[in-house]
Amino acid sequence: MYPKGYDGRMLIARPLLVALVGFTLVATSCGSDEPTAEPAVSAPQDAESAGAEGFATVSPQDAAAITDDPPADLVVLDVRTPEEFADGHLEGAVLVDFYDTDFTEQLAALDPDVPYLVYCRSGNRSGQTLSIMDDLGFDSAVDVDGGIVAWAGAGLPVAGG
Repeated sequence: MYPKGYDGRMLIARPLLVALVGFTLVATSCGSDEPTAEPAVSAPQDAESAGAEGFATVSPQDAAAITDDPPADLVVLDVRTPEEFADGHLEGAVLVDFYDTDFTEQLAALDPDVPYLVYCRSGNRSGQTLSIMDDLGFDSAVDVDGGIVAWAGAGLPVAGG
């Protein structure tokens, strides 16, 4: 039935390999509730504090502290869809839809010298946005860790919706 000298290891190895690959695919696809067409990208982490120049991811509470005592010219940037924005957003937020075909061009038209507080639904799109902003030469932007879901979950105020 099996070739001479076959010890059966392949019978165990193949199902184990299939299970590991399947587990890896499931684990990586469950990392966010954002559409799977968006690869998860971490925001650069080189700012020493939330208000420092550079790029960082901050907790919703730290983001609220920034909006409560904002640096000069702070722009609160929402990178969700118009429908998501209409369901509720941070007070005074400016909407630039991540899924617009000219999203990068819209970002490039913004003032790169002012600080930004960026958020999306869960943190995936805003993390990617910080990377794009860094590439475009922006000075300072922070990402709300967990997006508006975490913001609202922390009991922080949401406008509209």
